[in-house]
This record gives sequence, C-alpha cells and structure tokens, in this order.
Amino acid sequence: MFARVRRVVKFAEPLAAKVPEVTVLFWVIKVLTTGVGEATSDYLGSVSRVLAVGLAALGLAGALWLQFRARRYQAATYWLAVSMVAVFGTVAADGLHKGLGVPYVASTLFYAICLAVVFYLWHRSEGTLSIHSIVTGRRETYYWLTVLMTFALGTAAGDLTAIAMHWGFRTSAIVFAGLMLLPAVGWRLRKLNAVFAFWFAYVLTRPLGASIADWFGKRRTLSGLGYGDGHVALIGAAAIVLLVGYVAIARNDIPATGSR
Repeated sequence: MFARVRRVVKFAEPLAAKVPEVTVLFWVIKVLTTGVGEATSDYLGSVSRVLAVGLAALGLAGALWLQFRARRYQAATYWLAVSMVAVFGTVAADGLHKGLGVPYVASTLFYAICLAVVFYLWHRSEGTLSIHSIVTGRRETYYWLTVLMTFALGTAAGDLTAIAMHWGFRTSAIVFAGLMLLPAVGWRLRKLNAVFAFWFAYVLTRPLGASIADWFGKRRTLSGLGYGDGHVALIGAAAIVLLVGYVAIARNDIPATGSR
C-alpha cells in the first residue's frame, strides 16, 4: 500500500531538459526577476514581515510543484518558479539580518558556504553542474536548491555593498554590472570553463537586479530615486510577463541539447 502511495506522489522523470537555452533574453529576464523579487519582498515586508514570509513560502511551493510536475521545459512555468524563488530568497536573506540581527558580512559568508555545499553535493552525486544536464528529478532538485542559494547570497551581497559598505544602490549596480563582464569575456576568450562562467554570472545577476530595483524604489535618503517598491515590482512584473510571453510564442529558448 505504502509503495503504491509513493508511486502516485512521485513526479514522473522529465522527458527533456527542464531549463531554457542561455540567450541574451535569458539574462534580461533573469535580472528582471531579481529586481522584482527584491521589490516585492521589501513591499510585503513593509506591510507585515509575517505576511511576506507566508506569501513567499506559498508562492514558492506552488511554483515549484508546477515546475517539477512538468515533463519538459515550459517558459511560463519555469520563469514563474524563478520569480517565486527570487521573492523567497530575498525574504530568507533579509530574515537573517532584519529578523535575527545577523550582520551583512556574516549572512553573505553563510549563504556563500551554503551555495558551495550544494555545488559540492550536486557534483559529487551527478558528476556535472551543467544546466544542460537537468534531465532527471534529482538533478532538477539540486538545480533549484542552487538557484535558491544564489538568490539568498546575491541579496546579502547586494545589501553588504550598498548599505554596510555605504556604496549606495547605484554604485553597487554599476560594480556588479562590471563584474558580470568578467565571466562573459573569459568565456568568449575561452579562458573560463563554460559551466563556471555561467554560475559566476548567475550569482551576480542577483545583486545587480536587486541594486537596480532598490535604486529606483527606495527613498532618496537611502540613495534611491523614491519611486516606491510597489511601483517597481508592478512594472518589473509586467516586463517579465511580456518577455516570457514572447519567448513562449517564439520558442527560441527551447533547449537544443540535453534531451533524454
């Protein structure tokens, strides 16, 4: 009986890779999700921290349930999951500092260690960290744990530079945008492993997008432009919907490799 229940609950193995091709639009949408996650989390937190945690957890659980249930990559489902991870990752990172009083340096180091541990376990188990290999349920689980850790780490790192180091949001955004050029140039010149270059850039998109969102949303006394977190979240979400709708119709982000 119990074996039968387990067979019903367990999701079927994917038929093909569950992540999109890495294109320019991939990075644009990814940065937008980080900004929307930051702005949404901050807006909900300003209303109620308990509300922010509850909605973020429910949204993450629902989005990942849909993503794991899918048998192949689907643009809307995938980017919904990324967006919900962005919100929850921000809540998790902010919770250490605002809820428990952990300094930004310590929270950044903590999430960096967590990310390193997930990478180690993933590679030891599967022998690769390539996103083109996400064709089994176990690899997909490692992938989403990694994505969650990158969002939490990026949030803590962005707050560290903008607030604790007093760089401000605009300067932080410029610095992280510059750092993102390093893996791009290194990969182009064939000096960096493609998998390493991808995850290097992927981590940096979080503090980049969050710094841009905070720069637009936060009040001027906090080095922002004062447009409000709610407005930034709505505009960013609308942009994500439009771009994801485009790639879903154009289907130019369907994985070309990694099919089982």
